[in-house]
Amino acid sequence: KVEHIDYKDLFKLRRYITERGKILPRRITGNCANHQRQLTVAIKRARFMALLPYTSE
Repeated sequence: KVEHIDYKDLFKLRRYITERGKILPRRITGNCANHQRQLTVAIKRARFMALLPYTSE
């Protein structure tokens, strides 16, 4: 059970992106639609704040 997905929690967010920096789809992560949406928003917010890269190096 996930209470709140925080964009500052990079260790959790890195589990849901590929080596290339792409967000993993729902069928692979096993999230419901609501949690996948929250996760996507958190990853995009972390990218915008320069906590996560948009692409791999």
